Amino acid sequence: MNVMPRINSLPSLALMRSFEAAARHESYTMAAEELGVTQSAISRQVRELEAAIGVTLFRRVGRAVRLSKAGRALRDELAGDLERLSGTINRAIAAGDGASLLTLAVLPTFATRWLVPRLPDFKMRHPGIELDLHSYTTPFSLEERRMDLAIHFGQEDWPGAQLRRLFPEHLVVTAAPELLRRHRLDTRAQTFDLPLLHLTSRPELWSTYHSQLGLDPGAVFLGMRFDQFSMLIEAAVVGLGAAILPSYLIEEEVASGVLTEIGQITNTSNSAYYIATPTGQKNDAVQAFANWISKQTRARV
Repeated sequence: MNVMPRINSLPSLALMRSFEAAARHESYTMAAEELGVTQSAISRQVRELEAAIGVTLFRRVGRAVRLSKAGRALRDELAGDLERLSGTINRAIAAGDGASLLTLAVLPTFATRWLVPRLPDFKMRHPGIELDLHSYTTPFSLEERRMDLAIHFGQEDWPGAQLRRLFPEHLVVTAAPELLRRHRLDTRAQTFDLPLLHLTSRPELWSTYHSQLGLDPGAVFLGMRFDQFSMLIEAAVVGLGAAILPSYLIEEEVASGVLTEIGQITNTSNSAYYIATPTGQKNDAVQAFANWISKQTRARV
């Protein structure tokens, strides 16, 4: 019978962090830039980790590196392990200070453009709760990653979580005032004479708006494409074209006049924002945050 060898001690955290960054990027150079070290330091630490555990984690393909089967298996598990370890240490630090630590997973653009600017109000009301924010793009196991709460957008479909509805998405058609001065619009249908900006993950938005104006529902529209709302917003602000954006993401731009609302889209998808928490969780800090953010969202809709 073959017995799998066991290592006598865990490799250092520095080795594991270097490998995790290199594995995520499949690039020693990008890992080095992320961690603020040299490329040779990443290469050396990966070799030390390979020697410590007795397997090859990367293979050279020309001048690039690619994960081996063992490397992919370690990468898939290690990111969550490091995140859980970080959460454990942060909870210990918070407990030492007499505070509660609330670990949140938040969609990146929602965090930077809506949530973070409002957090001073939460901290003023709840000075004993420390926040640990993480970004994510797709649902995951809150329990496995030891997240107390996530802000979810979509349908009511986060596995293993209980959901509390916050607000529906409100989409508006916007453009920079200078662009509108150059292209006078007498009707909403003339919006389609403007250069159009698209979000890669939601290519149907302009067709939906075209249809809701009573125009050809099957029309196809050209234009620049962006894979993040943050880039799409900046492109609209500098006048590259008209964009369809969630109103909550551009509150400041509309209020200051750098973007003008020229139309609205009826929400037909039933998509909304939710608070997601692990099923059965009872946590006073989570309840405080959930109540606070619910009041914030009621104030805006």
